[in-house]
Amino acid sequence: MGQRQHSGGMGTLGRPRVILLTYVLFALELTCLFMRFSIMPYLTRQLGLDSVAFGYLQTAFGVLQLLGGPVFGRFADQRGARAAFTLNFLASSAFYLLLAAACSPALPAVLSGGERSVAEGAPGGDAKCGAHTQGPTSCVTTTVTPRLRCPAFVALVAHLVAPPLSSPFIPSSTKGATGSRCPPGGTQASVFDLKAISRVLLQPGVLPVFLVKVVSGFPSGLFMVMFSIISMDFFQLDAAQAGYLTSFFGVLQMVIQGLVIGRLSSHFSEGALLRASTLVFIVVGLAMALMSNVFHFCLLMPGLVFGLCALNVVTDSMLTKAVSASDTGTMLGLCASVQPLTRTLGPTVGGLLYRSFGVPVFGHVQFATNILVLLVLWRQPLPQKTDKVW
Repeated sequence: MGQRQHSGGMGTLGRPRVILLTYVLFALELTCLFMRFSIMPYLTRQLGLDSVAFGYLQTAFGVLQLLGGPVFGRFADQRGARAAFTLNFLASSAFYLLLAAACSPALPAVLSGGERSVAEGAPGGDAKCGAHTQGPTSCVTTTVTPRLRCPAFVALVAHLVAPPLSSPFIPSSTKGATGSRCPPGGTQASVFDLKAISRVLLQPGVLPVFLVKVVSGFPSGLFMVMFSIISMDFFQLDAAQAGYLTSFFGVLQMVIQGLVIGRLSSHFSEGALLRASTLVFIVVGLAMALMSNVFHFCLLMPGLVFGLCALNVVTDSMLTKAVSASDTGTMLGLCASVQPLTRTLGPTVGGLLYRSFGVPVFGHVQFATNILVLLVLWRQPLPQKTDKVW
């Protein structure tokens, strides 16, 4: 084992420490992501965008993620873990640099053109600002509050510091000699080969699990996509209070996914945990339909987080076991594309439901959808395979 780790690029770190480093990097990425989720609605509103324009931007961002997830997974399969980590942090650094520029009151004029393409936040804002000022710089200077700038700059610094400190210890490959081998007598498919990506979904035992993952989690995803609007309009929270609530959600996710799900997985089968997650979603859906304030939401949040964590962990595990080692990155990319799919459809569908029926409709949809999923799982259990090791 030690020889194989060294050849794979482990360096001086053994497998347990590499896994710990991976968790730390993932926690850093999620922390910055949730900071961005917390400030984006307020930033776009202060830059002059309304809820409809914000929904369009969320949809555009979701489409890019939807297409990029499987492609990035194939990149990791072909280039290895170290290259994938490095590319991820460099791309994130570019994003947070543009976000920090949008938040900066001292934005130089040379960035005025580039600022118009800031992901998720700038095209509509630039159009509104340009109508009555010399450019986006003036608008940013007069509208963005200092407390919205800090998270963007902190995330930028974190993503600039992390790659040089961590990349020497990330293995160049985690698949071994057989994991990234080309097909016999053929050439390696391109990273952008959509046929190779779709082939992974059509392998035995993959599509049913993937559909359960998409359908069962979609109602909760709808609610989470609309949460920034719900927190402002329904819960009447300001940016700081919404940040505290998001932090509580993140802490719950760390505790439940890191401690609770791990222990339950050693005592119960993946099929049992999957059925448990849908059952919890049903109960949470009923509670969500009845909630009327943020305190009620805090009470049901542990159940919501448990359902999401159990669903994601179990289905990701089942799907990666169902494919060959050479396709695990592509499969994880497809799994990661489920959230962007919700982000793509969510602003339109969720906005229509919220405007027509209010917050309780998200609970009703979650209850009805997961009742159907639970019945399907009970009548036709999903196939399960044993773990792979690298």
